Amino acid sequence: MQLEQIVHIKIEAFRLDSTSVKVHPDGTGAVKNGPQAIGKSRGGWSTKIHLVAADARRVIAFLLSPGNDHNIPAGRAMLEELGAMPKGLAMLMDRAYEGDETRLLVLDLGMIPVVPPKSNSITSWEYDRALYKKRNEVERLFRRLKGFRRIFSRLEKLDVVFFAFLHYALIVEALMLV
Repeated sequence: MQLEQIVHIKIEAFRLDSTSVKVHPDGTGAVKNGPQAIGKSRGGWSTKIHLVAADARRVIAFLLSPGNDHNIPAGRAMLEELGAMPKGLAMLMDRAYEGDETRLLVLDLGMIPVVPPKSNSITSWEYDRALYKKRNEVERLFRRLKGFRRIFSRLEKLDVVFFAFLHYALIVEALMLV
């Protein structure tokens, strides 16, 4: 809708992050009738929600991955699928995405990566600390999404149904503009 100039969203920076949601026991053990982004780790069955947000209420894209998968492959796949974004905007990323390949991909897409180096990183780089503090907006978005019971504890066995509930929650969240 923004491309057709029906809705105008002022974007200062993009935010890339993920969160884990526990899978309810009723959400496991389905016959494979479709994709299931459910993985088993030490904490039990879980799913990760990866998203790129424009601000504290508007999500540009999201995808699911099994809870035992690392963030970098899913985050990189989502960025590649989004393609070129407006040049010169910042991409605020969690430290889980701070790998060289991910930062180079963000640069190739015309954005400025804003991510601090991990404490055990060999190389160090400068980043905008004041802008990085705005990354908490996406954390607050995740908190509000987890206020929906169907998101907080995944009851659905198939991704397509869980996607529908995520879409619903994101629409409700976007319409609650203050």
